[in-house]
Amino acid sequence: MALDDYESFKTEVLKMSTIDLNLYKERQMKRRIDSLISKNGFKGYNEYVQALKKDKQLYSDFINYLTINVSEFWRNPEQWKTLENDILPKLFTKFGKPLKIWSAACSTGDEPYSLVMLLSKYMPLNKIKIFATDIDTTVMNTAKVGMYNIKSLKGLPDEFLKKYFTKVTDQTYQISDEIKRCVTFKQHNLLKDKYPDDMDLIVCRNVVIYFTEEAKEQVFKGFNKSLKTEGVLFVGSTEQIIQSQKIGFKPQHSFFYIKTN
Repeated sequence: MALDDYESFKTEVLKMSTIDLNLYKERQMKRRIDSLISKNGFKGYNEYVQALKKDKQLYSDFINYLTINVSEFWRNPEQWKTLENDILPKLFTKFGKPLKIWSAACSTGDEPYSLVMLLSKYMPLNKIKIFATDIDTTVMNTAKVGMYNIKSLKGLPDEFLKKYFTKVTDQTYQISDEIKRCVTFKQHNLLKDKYPDDMDLIVCRNVVIYFTEEAKEQVFKGFNKSLKTEGVLFVGSTEQIIQSQKIGFKPQHSFFYIKTN
């Protein structure tokens, strides 16, 4: 493999990790990887791949870096208000309680735990079950520990911070075990693995922006198939489904799409 052969590098990464870099925007991803190789002092793709095969920690760091984990509780609060005031009541009316909810590409757990806290206003915690997935086991392990920097909690309503978090240091808070028990974490690759069935609500925010248009369509079609009719998909602030009706979605509000067929 030539030192500057990015195509061969993508092939090797696919063999090692099942992550297909062809499905990500090339210029953006290549720039991130080139920066990482330089930062670690390697001369090129070949040398870096060989090191990844031998060094478990280096490989873990690479996967963590690759999967772009930026997360926080109650991100874009106005969208959570829409979820609470308009989307959830309709889902409760249609499907009853509890709802079947999938937090896809859940990163460090901020999102599924936010969902649990919101739902706790409407039902007992022992009735709430969120299915949460991510391709990166490192961030899911962080989620299972449930220790967060205060910066991740800046948008969280005070009622939840007081009720469900314990202050550990001036900068660190621990989420309660009763919230953690409501979430089941599982490794999952959105671009490769089978999607779960019969979901009432899927939350997948600020992830598909990194994918090619073809990969985005593949993911949105997968979400459509995963949802019950009249189930809802909640996407991120920088994402929209172009011509959503073609794949069986109707815009409900900004960033919320209802499955029509």
